[in-house]
Amino acid sequence: MFQAETQIRVRYAETDQMGYVYYGNYAVYFEVARVEAMRSAGFSYREMEENGVMMPVLESHFRYLKPGKYDELLTIKTLIPELPGVRIRFEYQVMNESGEVITEGWTTLAFLKKDSHTPTRPPGNLLALLKPFFN
Repeated sequence: MFQAETQIRVRYAETDQMGYVYYGNYAVYFEVARVEAMRSAGFSYREMEENGVMMPVLESHFRYLKPGKYDELLTIKTLIPELPGVRIRFEYQVMNESGEVITEGWTTLAFLKKDSHTPTRPPGNLLALLKPFFN
């Protein structure tokens, strides 16, 4: 299993009137964490897209346990529980500064050829980078 962590500080514009993270912002947080996780593995989303493959989100799920708050430094743990095929699943845990899990969820994305929007296998360099985590 592959895992990585990234941190995001909650900005004022991301909160509601109670000073809590507005629930819709967790989709953005998950995206940031997903891209940074892949970057930490040595993989570039940008290069993948330039080489004709894109990864649209097929499914997303969120479970809100406690509120994130203005100015908190959140840590997002991102896991890839299995080697990807035509689809890849990312799982997330968002932790507050006390280390409590405040939100958890997952997303499923597909690998598509950019020109035809047809499913494709993951890029070979991505599989090569991830395989050592799944022995």
